[in-house]
Amino acid sequence: MKKVFQIFAVLLFMGSTKVFAGETKPIQLSLFNPVQIYNEDASIKGFSFNLIYGVNDNITGFSFGLVNSVKKNFKGGQGGLVNNVGGDFNGEQSGIVNILGGNYDGSQGGFVNVVSGSFSGAQGGVVNIVKGDFTGLQVGFLYNYAGKMNGLQLGLINNTDSLSGLQIGLININGAKQPFFILPIINFNFK
Repeated sequence: MKKVFQIFAVLLFMGSTKVFAGETKPIQLSLFNPVQIYNEDASIKGFSFNLIYGVNDNITGFSFGLVNSVKKNFKGGQGGLVNNVGGDFNGEQSGIVNILGGNYDGSQGGFVNVVSGSFSGAQGGVVNIVKGDFTGLQVGFLYNYAGKMNGLQLGLINNTDSLSGLQIGLININGAKQPFFILPIINFNFK
């Protein structure tokens, strides 16, 4: 255990002395924010490991840990208990709770998945919520919601404000009511 703290101290010292030049940094190690090699305004292009909780401006590469937070954009692979991205996301995300504030392009899997912007790709979990446009496949054990659905929803309850595609589940809701508002088993609209 002493060795781990020594390595962390050396990396923290290296980050504070600006050993790595440039705006993007190759590696981030965080115990919890603000106890991390680089402050949260740094962008990482490489690998970020968050023992408890880490925050960065942008990440391109891989981010793993208990709680991973990116203030702006993420491109790559992200895995953790809780994943939060405030901007655009492109890649693979796995976790228990995934929260995205912007646009998303890739695949997402977790217990609860929430995207405030647009989503393009595949999303799977117990509860999936995309507030913006959704293009792709949305699979939820209990509940799926998409602001504008372009693709396929599979789940116990499927809900959208506007459907261009297919819903398969116990209850299927198309808020645009074209051609149907609520149907059991299958609902569809192909514009």
